[in-house]
Amino acid sequence: MSIQPTIQSILAGKRLDRDRDFWVRAIAEVTSGQVQQELSRPAGHFTLDRLVRLLSPAAERFLEPMAQQARQLTIQRFGRTIQLYAPLYVSNVCVNSCRYCGYNKTNPAERTRLSIEQAVADANVIADEGFRHLLLVSGEDRAFVSPAYLMELASRLKRRFSSLSVEIYPMSQAEYAALLNAGIDGVTLYQETYDRDVYAEYHVAGPKADYENRLQTPDWFASAQMRRLGLGVLLGLADWRVETLALAEHAAYLIKNFWRSHVSFSFPRIRPAARVQHQWPHLVSDGNLVQMMLALRLCFADAGMVLSTRESAAFRDHAVNFCITQMSAGSKTSPGGYGSVKEAAEQFEIADSRSPRQVAQMICAHGYEPVWKDWDASFNK
Repeated sequence: MSIQPTIQSILAGKRLDRDRDFWVRAIAEVTSGQVQQELSRPAGHFTLDRLVRLLSPAAERFLEPMAQQARQLTIQRFGRTIQLYAPLYVSNVCVNSCRYCGYNKTNPAERTRLSIEQAVADANVIADEGFRHLLLVSGEDRAFVSPAYLMELASRLKRRFSSLSVEIYPMSQAEYAALLNAGIDGVTLYQETYDRDVYAEYHVAGPKADYENRLQTPDWFASAQMRRLGLGVLLGLADWRVETLALAEHAAYLIKNFWRSHVSFSFPRIRPAARVQHQWPHLVSDGNLVQMMLALRLCFADAGMVLSTRESAAFRDHAVNFCITQMSAGSKTSPGGYGSVKEAAEQFEIADSRSPRQVAQMICAHGYEPVWKDWDASFNK
């Protein structure tokens, strides 16, 4: 009986988890003719060679035809809709020392944990804006934001929200299954960087320093039958083109092995945060971020594409037109930011400060429909 490859063996076998010079050279050697050849083929099919060509410097002059294909494919699969969601930060306490994050445990920041009642109060503000998709976010604060805390919170929130997701610390498969049973149906977990050496450089202490555990965790929440699986890398830590290759391999692995779940990509670029470094070796330009999005759409027809308020209003306005399927709006990145707490440290600074209604109006102005709720929890029973 053949042994199924793991994501670890896939990345190692293709030299995507370290010593990436092979891929840097391969991407640089792509010609315009090879890009045109890829664009002449049907969109929506992934191979690593195809993605290499679409991510290459040679493809930069083909962004307009790539955008046209991506737009057509997105409308075909998702319609002219953009789903809206809001993040609710419940704790900025963290036991990790990630060098890029305002929640770094060594930072002398104002720390806040929301009680269940405070979290519900903030969630009610969000629900009153019209949102029915809520993302619960926390630093790695298992001592307070425990599975029991999340299950109790979910039991209170599912009365007003049709879909609840979490973006928190890694859990076990059994814990994810318990969250699913409580009403949480989606998990987002960024690997941050798939390069093992770069990962070690930026994650210097705490449980998150364990690269292997973090890479394995999507298997656990997928095995728990979470409906939605969110992936991403923190753009700015390593070469964005090679990171995209690794991200795509991870997505393809999950799609193959957990096909009942829906995979989505997020595109978080480094943002300023209190008391962290402000010089980054691999910053991603607007044009390159667009290229990354388009290339992934042309390889993954059915993947969700998520864009947060990390990005400017102008950039998000533009992104609506080609492949984005989901946006946050009116986001607060500090616990209690919607009203229950006056002062608390933010994880990062947002760039699009428009209200949810203003974002919805923008979406309508581009000929799309803002969707506050696109399914009912009863459908998942």
